[in-house]
Amino acid sequence: MSNLSTVPEIALPARGSVPCCPPLISAELSTLDAERLANLFKALSDPVRLRLLSRVASHPAGEACVCDIADVGVSQPTVSHHLKKLREAGLLTSQRRRTWVYYRVDPDVFAALASLLAMPERA
Repeated sequence: MSNLSTVPEIALPARGSVPCCPPLISAELSTLDAERLANLFKALSDPVRLRLLSRVASHPAGEACVCDIADVGVSQPTVSHHLKKLREAGLLTSQRRRTWVYYRVDPDVFAALASLLAMPERA
């Protein structure tokens, strides 16, 4: 289960809908939204977290067992810590199945981030 409370409300669309937010260049962020987005980007700023996120996102099954993605050059407790940070930021969701935990990328959060960071096309 995902904890999306740290992701800014403006950046989270309803499931299956197009993100509602205008790009950063068209509207100023509130202080609260800026703080929430900073937490999300902070979660993305660690190389180990980016590698873990990439392994989950690129996994052929669309989800990955922690047993399949944990070999990133750090100890298992450190992997768990980084996966927890990614979950808390709302970038990953997780589901326990017996002794293993399976992770999925939250596509709504990624779509919202893409929309938020979109630059207009130049003519």
